[in-house]
Amino acid sequence: MAKTSSTDNTPTPENSDEHDSVTSGKGRPTPTRKEREAANLRPLVSNDRKEARRTARTQMQAERERARIGMANGEEKYLPIRDRGPQKRFVRDYVDARFNVGELLVPMMFAVIIMTFFPQPEVQVIGLMALWGFFLVATLDAVLLGLRLRKKINEKFGESRAERVRWYAAMRSLQLRIMRLPKPQVKRGEFPA
Repeated sequence: MAKTSSTDNTPTPENSDEHDSVTSGKGRPTPTRKEREAANLRPLVSNDRKEARRTARTQMQAERERARIGMANGEEKYLPIRDRGPQKRFVRDYVDARFNVGELLVPMMFAVIIMTFFPQPEVQVIGLMALWGFFLVATLDAVLLGLRLRKKINEKFGESRAERVRWYAAMRSLQLRIMRLPKPQVKRGEFPA
């Protein structure tokens, strides 16, 4: 029989407690099933319903505010599906960088509404004719914008990526700059590369 040396790793009665405390994992007894179920037990409905409702409402308001700010800043995570993607960002930046005739659509409509209050029919007819002429010019501008954007997107992203951006660009170009969502991220004249 071989003698055991003092360097042997087998525990001896005097150091077995010390060895167990070092090698055993968590240092506490395993909870029973009853204790675990009691710890997980929560009422289905809070005892203080008003407080729970108030807390939920506060959380929802904070989440909506975060989403509103994120959408206004153009964060991809908070954008609706129609505004997501690098092509749509390119279109937004391009439209925001140029002056669009359609931006004057809302002020022009207000002017025509004011002109309809005049009792002279000539003034009303002139206002309506000016409005129809403005519609024609704004539509022509939107069509030219769409054609130009389609060409630029084909160059940058490839042939198949240019579909369905012309309508998106036209709708954005017809809005006042300050009313656009997501808000413009570029200044006028800063066209995307």
